[in-house]
Order: sequence, then structure tokens, then C-alpha cells
Amino acid sequence: MKDIKKENLMEKIVSLCKRRGFIFPGSEIYGGLANSWDYGPLGVELKNNIKQLWWKKFVQERDDIVGIDAALIMNPKVWEASGHLKNFSDALIECKHCHHRFRTDSLAMDKGRYVCADCNGRDFTEAKGFNLMLKTFLGPSEDASNIVYFRPETAQGMFVDFKNVLNTSRKQIPFGIAQIGKAFRNEITPGNFIFRTREFEQMEIEYFIGEADWKKYFEYWRKQMIDWIKGLGIDIKKIHEREVPESDRAHYSKRTIDFDYEFPFGANELYGLAYRTDFDLKNHEKSSGQNLKYKDPKTGEEFWPHVIEPTFGLDRSVLVALLEAYREEKDPAKNGASRIVLKLTSKLAPYKVAVFPLLANKPELVKTAKNVYDSLKTQFMTTWDDRGNVGKRYYSQDEIGTPWCVTVDFGSLEDKKVTVRDRDTMKQERVAIENLADYFNKKLNV
Repeated sequence: MKDIKKENLMEKIVSLCKRRGFIFPGSEIYGGLANSWDYGPLGVELKNNIKQLWWKKFVQERDDIVGIDAALIMNPKVWEASGHLKNFSDALIECKHCHHRFRTDSLAMDKGRYVCADCNGRDFTEAKGFNLMLKTFLGPSEDASNIVYFRPETAQGMFVDFKNVLNTSRKQIPFGIAQIGKAFRNEITPGNFIFRTREFEQMEIEYFIGEADWKKYFEYWRKQMIDWIKGLGIDIKKIHEREVPESDRAHYSKRTIDFDYEFPFGANELYGLAYRTDFDLKNHEKSSGQNLKYKDPKTGEEFWPHVIEPTFGLDRSVLVALLEAYREEKDPAKNGASRIVLKLTSKLAPYKVAVFPLLANKPELVKTAKNVYDSLKTQFMTTWDDRGNVGKRYYSQDEIGTPWCVTVDFGSLEDKKVTVRDRDTMKQERVAIENLADYFNKKLNV
């Protein structure tokens, strides 16, 4: 495999995503919008595959976690009670020349002075806190009484709905509520492709426990998150657990660890694990006047459950999956010709199978290939490709991560078999058409 320099890898990933339909710049025909990205036909499949795997692992296969899908816009009293209106801010400095604001950790230094990323100025104001909540108005008039906020995290929906979920699901502690959804933060210095954006998607769990058990369950969820990271095909050697000091922790957290990944632009947060204590339920009860305590069915004791919160950034999961999968290799069967290949795990790959007729101008091959394609697409995400020669089609599918290519040739008309080519090994084997679905199901479930 060709060694790819870190500084070039991000450029290659961004180029591939645009060229092959994974991720496009948002509003591109109008000159774009700063750090806005749209997921294309392949990107949305990759993203959905990650979401489905996460939901299967943490909701479907467990008896102690249920899911919800809460509203993006909530009563603004939610954010007052949660402490976000008061505490959810970044310390920013403002350039005195262009008046743009930055987090200090995003700026270069020159002789001990910060350098403005926009105008190269060296004069800045003192750091001040700026709230990251994205504000809008709900209703016809834009006045203070109609101010609302796009949620900066998905967690509060799970706390506000805690009692409804408890009453309808009949779960007992320990149990969790899971949610996948959009969140919004008015980040002043977003960047590095989809790593830091103002609009992003979270996969999050609030796991409710008794206070005495918080250390046990914190460690349990740390291991669960490591298992998930390995399952995504991420090299665990590139993951570093970082204990977040009290000065950097969110206002609700008693302990937080970040799982940092070695991105090409440096080690930075991929996922986070926090112990939120009983902060949220206690404050929402105080603010709303509603009883949000849990009643122990055995002892009758009422108390606010404590919470362990594993948070998984979906967009960062997509980025890391692409970074881990990207390869540039030589093909010994093609006199050392190079190919770009995304070695995504088969469960993450946007398309599982590509179907080709050997020749696009032979109706009998096209008809048989279409029948194969139609039978497979009901069970797997399958794509059709009849452009150019078969070798170019293989390389085209390698570049988007398709694990298997099926070619219908003249022999197929006689023996009712097709050639299946493996993306990673490039080996080929003949498989009976009637056995294809079972063949791929076995491969996917390994």
C-alpha cells in the first residue's frame, strides 16, 4: 500500500467525497455556506449504515434501552433549567482589525502573539464568553417573547421525556434512553471538513442509575464504547482516552473522558463519556414543578436517578470510517496499475454488491444480468454498472467501497453461474445464480 502523508489524506478524502457522491459542499451553486455539507447518494447510505448498526447494538439487541425522537425546538425554559443559557459558551477573542472572533486553540502563534486566520492581524481583545446556542423566533413576530433555540444537544429531550418513557415502558433502573438526531451549535471556528460543523448529528444515550453505582457503570460504558469503535473498523491504536480536567468539563459533568482519534490534523475528540450526576432531572423538576423522581418498586424510595452519558458523533464517525478505509494500492494482476480502494467493512459499505454484464451491447448478457440485479436489490443495496470495460468497473466500485462485484458472462448463459470478485483480495470465484443471496448473506454475517 502506498504511504499517504497525513497532510494529503484529508485533501484526498474531500476530493473523493465530492467526486463520487459521498459529501458535497452545501448550497454550492450559490457559492456555498461556510462549513455546510450535504450528504450525497453514497454518503447518506454510509451514514444510515452507521446509524442502523448503532441502533441495532445499543437498542434492538438490549432489553434495558429504549429509543425516542424528540423535537429539535423545545420550550426555552428547558435550556434555562439545563444551564445552557448561562453556561453553554466558548471563550473567544476578537480581532481588532476585521472583528472576527476565534477560539484561541484555532489560531497560529507568531512570537507569542495570536495571528488572525482571516486578516493576519495581531491585535485581539481579551477573551470573552459567547453563547453557542443557535437562536431563532417561533411565531409571526420577532420579539423577545418568541425567542427559541435549536437544541445544542439531544440529551435534554431524553430528560424532559424521562417520566413519560418510564411510565409507558415500565423499565426499572438501570435503564437507558437512546436517540439519534440533529443538534446545532453556533461554532465560531468550525473546520476540517465535517469534523466541526454548526449542524451535526449525534447518537446519544442517557443511562439512568443509582448514585452508588456510577463508577461501575462509567467503566461498563467505557468498554462498550471501545467495542463499538473496534466494530467500525477503527484501528484502536489511533484512539487515546483523555481525562477531561474539571476546568474544561461541561457544567453538568462530574467526570468526562474523551476518546481522541489521531486525525490527519492532529489528535482530537471522536466520542465522549460523561457522568452527569442527577443534575438534569433535579433541575427540570425544580423548574417545571413536575415530579421527575424514580420510585424504587421494591423499597418505595423516590430519588433522582444519576446518569452516565455515552455520546457518539455521527458525522465524525463517517469521517473516521473514510479515513480508516482509504487505500492506494498496486494491482499485481494489472502490471502494477494503481487503484484507490475504500476498505470499509461490508456492513458500512454504501453498496454491498455491483452487478455487471460482461458486454453492454449483448442483449442476452444484459437481460440475464438485469435479472440477477433485480433479485439481489430486494435484499441488499445493489448497484448496476455497464460503463466501459470490466476492469474499469472494478476499480470504480473499489473506489466507493463496494465489497463484491458480480459479472454475467457468456458462460453464465450455459452454467447459470456468475463471477464474484472480492474487493480486498481481488480474487474471483464462480457462484451459482440461485445461491447468490445465501452467499452474500453469509459474507455479511461473518
